[in-house]
Amino acid sequence: MKVKTLVGNAIIAALYIVISMLIQPLSFKVIQFRIPEMFNHLVVFNKKYIFGIVLGVILTNLFFSPMAAYDLVFGVAQSIFSLTVTILSGRFIKGIWARMAVNTVVFTITMFLIAIELHLALHAPFLLTWLTTAVGEFVVMAVGAPVMYVLNKRIDFKKLI
Repeated sequence: MKVKTLVGNAIIAALYIVISMLIQPLSFKVIQFRIPEMFNHLVVFNKKYIFGIVLGVILTNLFFSPMAAYDLVFGVAQSIFSLTVTILSGRFIKGIWARMAVNTVVFTITMFLIAIELHLALHAPFLLTWLTTAVGEFVVMAVGAPVMYVLNKRIDFKKLI
């Protein structure tokens, strides 16, 4: 891995961790608005960002989650699976907005994994938990898409890493 790619991913992981830490009460439990999830859109611009995003998820869940053991399994699996689906679908879907829309839908739907986690850990009702976590994820990803699009116009994510 190039130094530029390594440093770029380290910065993304650090930003993910810091933002999660600052808004910790909103990042965990049955209702979630984990704001750094908007970084998931970075793989739409360059698939190499998967490493920084996943590292950010791992470290955030390890150090800040009240359910670290569960989050390290379910949260990381959900991120890896969703990011991989987005990267693979990007081969067939042209256009940044279309790929970000697919990414948003994929992450929203796969929140069932987080609902399973919360059902196992907290005995939360599965369907209601899936609904609340999916709504939170959808809001963050939907609001994050235009933010990431505008940032890309300034920074050019594709060349940054």
